[in-house]
Amino acid sequence: MSKQKAIWEIDPWLEPFKQTIINRMQRASQKENDLLQNASLSDFANGHHFFGMHRTDNGWVFREWAPNATDIVLVGSFSDWQEKDDYRLEKKDNGVWEKEFPAKAFQHEDLYKLMMRWDGSQGERLPAYANRVVQDDETKIFSAQVWAPEKPYNWKHDKKRKRPENLLIYEAHVGMGTEKEDVGSFDEFRKEVLPRIKKAGYNAVQLMAIQEHPYYGSFGYHVSNYFAVSSRFGTPYDLKQLIDEAHKLGLQVIMDIVHSHSVKNVNEGLGLFDGTPYQYFHDGPRREHTAWDSLCFNYGKNEVMHFLLSNIKYWIEEFHFDGYRFDGVTSMLYYDHGLERDFGSYDNYFDGGQDEEALTYLMLANKLLHEVGPEAISVAEDMSGYPGLAAPVESGGLGFDYRLAMGVPDYWIKMIKEKTDEQWSVGNIMWELSNKRPEERTVSYAESHDQALVGDKTIIFRLIDKEMYWHMDKESHSLVVDRGIALHKMIRLITIALSGGGYLNFMGNEFGHPEWIDFPREGNNWSHKYARRQWSLVDNDLLRYEELDKFDKAMIALFKKIKLKDSWAESLYEHEEDQVLAFIREGYVFIFNFNPNKSFENYEIPVPKGKYKVALNSDAKQFGGFDRVDEKMTYETQDIDGNQKLKLYIPNRMAVVLKKG
Repeated sequence: MSKQKAIWEIDPWLEPFKQTIINRMQRASQKENDLLQNASLSDFANGHHFFGMHRTDNGWVFREWAPNATDIVLVGSFSDWQEKDDYRLEKKDNGVWEKEFPAKAFQHEDLYKLMMRWDGSQGERLPAYANRVVQDDETKIFSAQVWAPEKPYNWKHDKKRKRPENLLIYEAHVGMGTEKEDVGSFDEFRKEVLPRIKKAGYNAVQLMAIQEHPYYGSFGYHVSNYFAVSSRFGTPYDLKQLIDEAHKLGLQVIMDIVHSHSVKNVNEGLGLFDGTPYQYFHDGPRREHTAWDSLCFNYGKNEVMHFLLSNIKYWIEEFHFDGYRFDGVTSMLYYDHGLERDFGSYDNYFDGGQDEEALTYLMLANKLLHEVGPEAISVAEDMSGYPGLAAPVESGGLGFDYRLAMGVPDYWIKMIKEKTDEQWSVGNIMWELSNKRPEERTVSYAESHDQALVGDKTIIFRLIDKEMYWHMDKESHSLVVDRGIALHKMIRLITIALSGGGYLNFMGNEFGHPEWIDFPREGNNWSHKYARRQWSLVDNDLLRYEELDKFDKAMIALFKKIKLKDSWAESLYEHEEDQVLAFIREGYVFIFNFNPNKSFENYEIPVPKGKYKVALNSDAKQFGGFDRVDEKMTYETQDIDGNQKLKLYIPNRMAVVLKKG
């Protein structure tokens, strides 16, 4: 064991499961030894350098792993899409097919596929390690493309980047990044959206849907080609240019990576790649994820481990990503994908229903990530609350740096839908938002892309609904809009203030982007109307979106001064009837009055002795408030009944942050 405490030492409730945790650690260590044979994880995870199409000093070499195949021929624009012996691969050991080609055999941007045969059948396939896949505009058919430019991309801002002290993530989708009713490009995102993110104060951008996926409406979560940049948005060069520019602006770039499942498509994906259903995936009932209509990787196969770990290294090495948000971790951890569990007991994590091979994969994936990039960031999307998820592998954890606090947005939805304003419990809010495992950091968020999808509602739309269409101009007066704007600010502020290490916001939600996200599909006549961001709304100083945007900027700026990673909030005052809550973090006092009707004069809040100034006031006029707090005033504690207290005017439905000094 390392000097860091084991997770069962930190959490005594894990003591009964100590041996199971140790067994998992030993299993991962044994698998690592079996795979590496005295090499490093980074040396092992080089499948992308071996398989696929590569330019060599003498020409080209192509390799593919297809153990069940009996014949493989490359067909493409170079052969008029006809099978020719000059392009037929040779079978080597361990199911590997290979052939070297002369320099004239291929050119950069040639289109091609594999014609594969097995057991008397045949089919066209895209190479598993293809680094470029494009779709024909007319036929909509996907083909691999030779991507081997003469000169590599010249990185201009390649210095080593340190992990941010406070991780402030701006979750974004490139295709939705423009206002036009079409698919946005990497270039447009680089020029138009990155400056907005920088100006907003966030220090990390999380890019969705980067890996190639056949169906745009899947939001990028039904991946077909794991090493290929989605060609809808541009070329690999364009993505590198985007990431380079983000680094110039001081932004970390995190990729939303999908290793939890795979698209079922046969022609584009890996489903029946060499004719067998079990090459990359489980066979039998474990093969399909029925809830997601997708396929489940077999993490127990060394070749699958090689494929996925190489994918981890590839995006860091080739595109200089700064880390990953791992999608669908809950689904990976449990045989039932967590769909039939309430996780009300620790037994749920150690009852034999866990996929031990997936646990091993996640440990090695995080270990590899931090070997390749010591400052790289890994964030886990897990609903189950798996113990040790964001604890070091050597302490009994899975090695993630952060857990997404997925219960927080669900909590806010439940509050808004099921409780009247008078029923909001400040003690319950404090507990739900600050409750986390002691050994881990969390990324909190009020809402992400999930809450904005069609069939659901964003927070602003739940609060204001149809009034958004008529009363978001500054000259209009609506009690519904006033309430919605006030709570929108308070919800975000208390979410970040009680977070356990980081904060996330989805593109546009910071200014209350109206309506929902609905990708083009047959049901909406393939419209892009709701798959875009209406930046003109926030740029219009006559509308109230600007006020929400200003508040978000001020809030994010404040939390560049308050350490989220290694600090925690301490409750100072909770009054359920008044609905007033106060807590302190890093010397900043946060005071919330959730009461919808009552303002309080000379309200006594216990705080450390000293003088305080206003650091942030949600009721400020520039933020769409009513300007009821004197921000120029210095507040000084008084000795009241032997305790140091501030006497404050606390208007209803607002929050104020005070800084001692």
